[in-house]
Amino acid sequence: MKTVTFANKTIIPTKIVCIGLNYVDHIKELNNQVPTQQVLFMKPNSAIGDELVADPKDVIHYEGEVSLLVEGGRYTAVAFGLDLTKRDLQSSLRKQGHPWERAKGFDGAAVFSKFVEFDGDVTGLRLELHINDTLVQSGGYELMINKPEDILTEVQSFTTLNDGDIIMTGTPQGVGPMVAGDRYVGKVFSGDELLVEAEWVVR
Repeated sequence: MKTVTFANKTIIPTKIVCIGLNYVDHIKELNNQVPTQQVLFMKPNSAIGDELVADPKDVIHYEGEVSLLVEGGRYTAVAFGLDLTKRDLQSSLRKQGHPWERAKGFDGAAVFSKFVEFDGDVTGLRLELHINDTLVQSGGYELMINKPEDILTEVQSFTTLNDGDIIMTGTPQGVGPMVAGDRYVGKVFSGDELLVEAEWVVR
């Protein structure tokens, strides 16, 4: 089973619950419609990876996300997460009315920094993603259509969240294809306080 790190402990998430289309500007950049209800999908434990790999056969887009660890039915820790997406495949599946799993749940499709404890106040959470020292994504609580507390309530209305499960809260504007050799730096803040930072180089 794949793992993540929190407070020097190894955590085994049973699932990753993701919300799609949660930032208006991201919806616009993909030419989608603003949904009338939360768009939720899941990634399996096997999707967790620790590196970024560009695939010459598929266009894989990065999507930076504020990612929250659930314990005891509440958020206890936060990380910077990357929801990796085979964009052309996703678009094809959507047009045919098919599920997204092949485009979203493949091996290595969820990459996380370490998780760090926070005070549980989600209202100040925001992220930044820098690629080769250029800021490409920035967003957080204020820009989310569905707030983290509402996502948690919705998810718990239909499925059991086990300790260690992860909720990815959606990606802001600025997604794009991964390119081998690019250096990614992901950061999560609470207000102006830097909570966690991680770096990857795409291979």
